[in-house]
Amino acid sequence: MHKIWVFFLVCHFIVCGQVKLVIKGSDTLGAKMMPKLAEAFSNKNPGTQFEIAAEGTSTGISAIIDGTADIGMSSRGIKGRERASAGANGVRLYQTVVAWDAVVVIVNAQNPLTKISAKDLERIFTGDVTNWSSIGGRSGIISAYTRNTSSGTYSFFQREALSNRDYGINTQKLVGNEQIAVEVANNPHGIGYAGLAFTQVKGIKTIRVNGYLPSTDNFKTTYGLSRTLSCVTNGKPTGRTKEFIDFLTSKDGQKIISSTGFLSLPMPKD
Repeated sequence: MHKIWVFFLVCHFIVCGQVKLVIKGSDTLGAKMMPKLAEAFSNKNPGTQFEIAAEGTSTGISAIIDGTADIGMSSRGIKGRERASAGANGVRLYQTVVAWDAVVVIVNAQNPLTKISAKDLERIFTGDVTNWSSIGGRSGIISAYTRNTSSGTYSFFQREALSNRDYGINTQKLVGNEQIAVEVANNPHGIGYAGLAFTQVKGIKTIRVNGYLPSTDNFKTTYGLSRTLSCVTNGKPTGRTKEFIDFLTSKDGQKIISSTGFLSLPMPKD
């Protein structure tokens, strides 16, 4: 399995107070959202450098536990074994929610289906159903694309869409959201899932799950594949890390998050 690195570095040579923030973890946050936020923050705070590696939520949380990152990007909750490992290393994992997201189901644009039931979605990704005709579609062997096992989206989808059942042996694991979208766009029989920000790839379409598409109105109610995106730190953030996370949750930061395709957090009333 090859590694995908999203790397953004703002260099300020000979700048007093220069600080480097290392951010690792979720591709959902790291592929598009975090580089734009880092650039905007650096423009306002000269002397700040960023190194961003988007290889999956698990890698980000592990990096906080072993002290190799300042911020871990997470698209799921923290697992019990991760908290236990952190505790054994004297680390207290602390999550700050920075955006809302939803995992959407995508199919090739040529696929006549416009909706799918939660049960049929489970049957496809667990391998119980292998032909589109079994769920009312045009006959053809289904190609189901998933994220890899280090991905928070992989774990989230398994828990929420597959009732914690195992993925089917014929599902194809890919590194990032965008890779799934591209594969589905190139395969008339393809189906996959991705975060909201990765649904603009030409050749795909989003289909309704149990009759719903995600929105700010149904984020916490009727759309069952909604989630929060967060930054994980060792205890409450301090110093430049806190300044950056505060920027993410500020009005300006949330505008950037919204512009990348995610759902911004409700802002406090003035």
